[in-house]
Amino acid sequence: MPAIHWGDIVGTCGVTLIVCSYLLLHLGRVNSCSVSFSIANAVGAALILVSLTVDFNLPAAIVESFWLVISLYGVIRNRRSER
Repeated sequence: MPAIHWGDIVGTCGVTLIVCSYLLLHLGRVNSCSVSFSIANAVGAALILVSLTVDFNLPAAIVESFWLVISLYGVIRNRRSER
């Protein structure tokens, strides 16, 4: 059995954050406009991008880059609306 690389652990944590956020959204436990939802998605995408430095995959990097930018937009929008 091959050893688990640190990139696999980091990437798996990122995927877990994104998937759990999505599940909580559909269970009605989190609002898609909430800052916590956007932060969880941004952190998850960032972790996946970090893991891609170990074993690069261009399509995955593109998707996660968009996911990160859109999630950060959501965080900024939420922060501005709180003022």
